[in-house]
Amino acid sequence: MAAALALLYKMLPLYLTVALGWIAGRYLEASGRHIAGIMLYIVTPSVVFSGVMSAPLSAEVILLPLLTFSFSTCIALVHRALGRRWVQDDSLNIIPLSTGTGNTGYFGIPVALLLFGQEGLGLYIVAMLGTTLFENSVGFYLAARGREGVRECLLRVARLPSVYAFALAVALNLGGMKIPLVFEPLFDNLRGAYSILGMMIIGMGIVSFRGLAGNWRFTGLSFVGKFVSWPVLALSFWWLDRQFLGLYEEAVHQALLLISITPIAANTVVIATLLDTAPRQAAGTALLSTLFALVYIPIMVSVFL
Repeated sequence: MAAALALLYKMLPLYLTVALGWIAGRYLEASGRHIAGIMLYIVTPSVVFSGVMSAPLSAEVILLPLLTFSFSTCIALVHRALGRRWVQDDSLNIIPLSTGTGNTGYFGIPVALLLFGQEGLGLYIVAMLGTTLFENSVGFYLAARGREGVRECLLRVARLPSVYAFALAVALNLGGMKIPLVFEPLFDNLRGAYSILGMMIIGMGIVSFRGLAGNWRFTGLSFVGKFVSWPVLALSFWWLDRQFLGLYEEAVHQALLLISITPIAANTVVIATLLDTAPRQAAGTALLSTLFALVYIPIMVSVFL
């Protein structure tokens, strides 16, 4: 219980950042759309690149992002199929993003540092790269697919730099190269901007706190995918690997569980804003999930970690 309360206390600044984003959008007329472009094309690729460059890569570790990527894709496709029956507006195209990934970076990294320390944090970052890769490939494609043709969607995905940042960092890391010391402060600052701007954009997407859920079918399906399906899949893999496969140690299982219980990703709001596809619906649901996670994550941590 003490650990859960300590975690709850550490999470409070994240919620203050969301509130500051709402103030900026409500009273300063800050544009979430402009910040979304900066996040997607500059800040996120930089964080992906520096995270992979600093990770100790091995065959098992390189496989870990592919594992989380496959989990994200599976959950996204299943819940998108379910959404076709329940969600009738254009928010359907955001269902894969709201269920398939989570706020593993802006929200999850500070929590992982508290739970696992600096050593465990590196392992968590490698695992979360799979969800980031999903956001910037399959997730983005499915979100754009409802508004554009296949060719246009594929061209949009091909222009996303995070995929290339990931591949380049893997190649350089395996080649024994490191980020020069002179550039390390730059990447440290970009990681800070990644968390602050990512949480603020949730608040910027909300004009009023009334009617946050919007379409309750979208919100309900998003919550089921994020807070039920993801943890069930992560815990099932934990049991399967411990009993039969023996691929990973407990630290990896714990990192996967933390990824599974994070709230809806702020990048869902970023992409919805950039594509102009139900951005208020995405922002309201992401905020509700973030508020829910304030209680949900400490409970799950106290039970399973």
